Amino acid sequence: MRILVISDSHGNNEDVKQIIKQVGEIDMFIHLGDVEHGLDYIRSLTDAETHIISGNNDYGLDLPQSDEFMIADKRVFITHGHRFYVGGGVDNLRKYAAQNKYDIVMFGHTHRPFLDVGREVTILNPGSISYPRQDGRKKTFIMIDVDPKGGFHYNVGEMKSSGRNFYGRGF
Repeated sequence: MRILVISDSHGNNEDVKQIIKQVGEIDMFIHLGDVEHGLDYIRSLTDAETHIISGNNDYGLDLPQSDEFMIADKRVFITHGHRFYVGGGVDNLRKYAAQNKYDIVMFGHTHRPFLDVGREVTILNPGSISYPRQDGRKKTFIMIDVDPKGGFHYNVGEMKSSGRNFYGRGF
């Protein structure tokens, strides 16, 4: 199973289209908020199972604030993150995950990629595909590959302006 995770596109829907084209065939698409506009267009870009939540800039969009679902045998929680004060770290998310027995928690909002694969919970943020804030200002996303034995493999990828195939840093 191949899963594309993005966040903080802020209305730059051509960036969303480029990433989907760049990574190729996917089975699931997750957007962690701050879509701003073009929601129907974004949904039309893939036939994959789709999960999109609202961010702090998604005024007037009919989106849930969070979502939970299963990926293989893992219980997943997605949130934009601003309600968990992620700008100051992931401690609140980690506590919430433990209290609610989530295996994977995904968030956006900071515009910086983050990946912590832990024994109890994996916490990740794909960064921003439109307005990155980390050193180097690379537009980033995360690919999750679930192998046939149920192993999860996480890769932080960078948007390529030339449209070359996906590559990333494995974890």
